[in-house]
Amino acid sequence: MSVDREHVLREAAALLTRKATASMDEIARAAGISRATLHRHFAGRDALVQALGVIGVQQVEERLAAARIEEGDPVEAVRRLVAEAIPVSGFLAFLYGENQLYESGAMDEGWERIDERVGALFRRGQEQGLFRIDLTPAWLTEALYSLIAASAWTVQEGRVAANDAGYMVAELLLGGMIRSVEK
Repeated sequence: MSVDREHVLREAAALLTRKATASMDEIARAAGISRATLHRHFAGRDALVQALGVIGVQQVEERLAAARIEEGDPVEAVRRLVAEAIPVSGFLAFLYGENQLYESGAMDEGWERIDERVGALFRRGQEQGLFRIDLTPAWLTEALYSLIAASAWTVQEGRVAANDAGYMVAELLLGGMIRSVEK
């Protein structure tokens, strides 16, 4: 019986989204395979997480494309980006907390591309006088990522309704970064 690697990765992502501390045994069971089979495809948890990191970069790039963040009003582009990110926020929250993704440097190129696109959105908003200039695009980018991850955790814990998460993320972020007109 051949094992579909993509199926294993999908099941691992789904489980780790719900339970970030899941063991390799639990991941194998979720994928419907033995632990030995899982280890033939991924030498250990780090190798599995690295493969999931590649999928994470692909998903975020797809979400960025769907949000069309280079188009139109920067405020609305932020809202579109949040709306696109929220459905995968649990998976992104899992990846956000996996230090080995950032320690190895293997994912740097993908995340740098993503950071540049998101940072460019915030710079564009600043250049148009819409966003505060005392907050750097890098800081706003990290704040966005943190809020998306926090939304996933609070939804998972039942403290926020899933349907409200995107609104809350966008409004908190925009409320803190929109430039106020001084009188």
